[in-house]
Amino acid sequence: MENFDALNNVRVILSHTTHPGNIGAAARAMKTMGLSRLYLINPRYFPDAQATAMAAGADDVLANAQVCSTLDEALHGVVMVAGMSARVRDISQEVLAPREAMPLLMQQTRQQVALLFGTEMSGLTNEELARCQLMVRIPVNPDYTSLNLAAAVQLVSYELRLAAGQGDCGAPEVTPASAEHVEGFFRQLEAALTEIEFLNGKHPTKLMHKLRRLYARARLEPEEINILRGILTLTTQYHGKLKQELKENVQRD
Repeated sequence: MENFDALNNVRVILSHTTHPGNIGAAARAMKTMGLSRLYLINPRYFPDAQATAMAAGADDVLANAQVCSTLDEALHGVVMVAGMSARVRDISQEVLAPREAMPLLMQQTRQQVALLFGTEMSGLTNEELARCQLMVRIPVNPDYTSLNLAAAVQLVSYELRLAAGQGDCGAPEVTPASAEHVEGFFRQLEAALTEIEFLNGKHPTKLMHKLRRLYARARLEPEEINILRGILTLTTQYHGKLKQELKENVQRD
């Protein structure tokens, strides 16, 4: 099978960035989500020590960044562009949330695609948005819409990573206990509860059914069952010891 990482065909284009720290922070955001292709259109300051500091280890993304003089240069070879816009504009183009737009962009990643971000103060110009096939707006709090450029890059890159099917958090695989292992635990549990006279009501079966539902929600693993059974064993042993001591004390009295 062909080894193909669609994220390698995604460009993040920052247009006319004014603060070098935002470039570095955007590079860091990109690298955490598996993106590496950074394009800069006429940045005010770059390269810059503050960009390097804010990259926090994403130096390779900065080192390989392509500095372009025009949007045409940055978009050369690109087949689809998603433009980020926070402002409501008087244009008829459909606006999508990142979760809706990124799967559409990912469909085209056999070729080059791009995420286009505008300058910090005013965002993309209408001329820049006219070059975009997708217009994307992050659904933020309407009472406070201020979103840092790097934060916007992080959010959209995250949604892109999910759309690429790379959303696995790396959680270890859970191996549930077998049916016979679970039943052995419940037999010991019922015996222990009876021994300590907890299970002595009129409806012991009803209580055991509730306990079964409780433990079923936990999806017990074999090691966890062993721990619980060990607790039950010590509990019954300790209870038996107390009963014997009480019996001996009564006999002495």
